[in-house]
Amino acid sequence: MTKVVRSAMILAGGEAKRVDGREKYFFFYKGCSFISRLVATFSEICDEILIVAKNQEQASHFSGLPARCTWDKKRGLGPIGGISSGIEEVKGKFVFIAACDMPTIHRSIVMHLFDHIGEYDAIIPEWENTDIEPLHAVYRVSAVQRYVEKHDSLSLRDMVNTMHTLRTSSEELRQFDPNLETFQNINTLDELQALGPDATYLEKDQGNNE
Repeated sequence: MTKVVRSAMILAGGEAKRVDGREKYFFFYKGCSFISRLVATFSEICDEILIVAKNQEQASHFSGLPARCTWDKKRGLGPIGGISSGIEEVKGKFVFIAACDMPTIHRSIVMHLFDHIGEYDAIIPEWENTDIEPLHAVYRVSAVQRYVEKHDSLSLRDMVNTMHTLRTSSEELRQFDPNLETFQNINTLDELQALGPDATYLEKDQGNNE
């Protein structure tokens, strides 16, 4: 049995209030749903992929994807709730955690982060204004498990700050992605439209049938 070292966790359980309650995994870009694009991105570089849905019903929507699925057992806590539920299911030593509304994550950057975490608990892209990308980062699974067991804060920044964290400049990542498209997240329908004519919202996840 192959040892699982590198995992990917996709958080798909948000309330989607800024997109009129629509499920973001039904957003499509270049003929493929956001969730299917992410699974495809991780499939060649991770030993396992875990999707964290908001409930068991939503989890059933992902049954056609080559990924395991669980759901948020701590609703109403935001991303940290999904992470807390998902981290219990992760089998790898390291995990890349991503939100489901980031359709253009670059595989080469994910590999770079995995390759450079070293002895740190986390490796997090950071902007010049010190903003960080905690949902586009690699974590040591044991460190996340320890954090969610002992801390009540809902802030991802608090989680990052309590860990032995390596912050890598977003500018450094331009060597892989000159326009830093990898950090693009779609929070509103206007932002979806801004992706261009290849972006749309459909009622059926056709990407599951690729």
